[in-house]
Amino acid sequence: MIEKPLLVLDFDGVIVDGIKEYWSSSRKTCLNILSPQERENIFLPSEIPLTFKAMRPWVHHGWEMVILAAECSNKTSQLNLKGVQDFSRNYSTECSLALNKWGWTATQLQEALNQTRREAISADFNQWLNYHQPFPSVVQRLQKLEKEGIEFAVLTTKSIEFTQKLLNCFNLQPNLVFGHESGSKIDVLKQLLHQRIINGFIEDRRSTLEKVLEDPTLESIPCYLASWGYLKPQDRKNLPSGIKLINLETLRQPIQNWS
Repeated sequence: MIEKPLLVLDFDGVIVDGIKEYWSSSRKTCLNILSPQERENIFLPSEIPLTFKAMRPWVHHGWEMVILAAECSNKTSQLNLKGVQDFSRNYSTECSLALNKWGWTATQLQEALNQTRREAISADFNQWLNYHQPFPSVVQRLQKLEKEGIEFAVLTTKSIEFTQKLLNCFNLQPNLVFGHESGSKIDVLKQLLHQRIINGFIEDRRSTLEKVLEDPTLESIPCYLASWGYLKPQDRKNLPSGIKLINLETLRQPIQNWS
């Protein structure tokens, strides 16, 4: 087992705010896969719709953003008819129904989204990069970890390809990077525990942290919910005892002071 402890962090919503890129890429992907006739019946503004922003905390995989963009664009969609609160109540089911309605598959949308991103990077890398706003306090804190004898890993549902490009631009060099290609976050954490001591997992998705708590093999991992991330309205309330809400002020302190 490697002696240096490891801090594990989610990427989107913890290290970077990429809402501008999410909308830009999701919007372009929609326009690319819709037929000319279908495009006549939708409205996809360049400005981020408030509904899209409001739904971001429920998004788990990239393809979901494309289906949400399509739903935002159609006045008669279930998202627009029901509103954010009702749509999010059965989020997974609503996304599945929307996929069927549009005649798409999750794999198709994920591949199309990845291609849109590759084209954007090739056409104007700086513009694509500027759509991502790193959280300065987080970047600065991670750059100081090495002095404390701590290494860090990034664990995200984004692809490793795009995550690594952004990390390089933020001047961050994690020891390990895991993307959606690496398997579920729970499985990756289990694999890591065989090799490393994990002294923290920072995530902005409460349900993911709750899954960690539910697995007895992961009980040694301290779980932190990022207060600056994409949180649902109720996420901060009645947290289980194994999950601590962490803010940027606490993040700046030595890790032993977090708990």
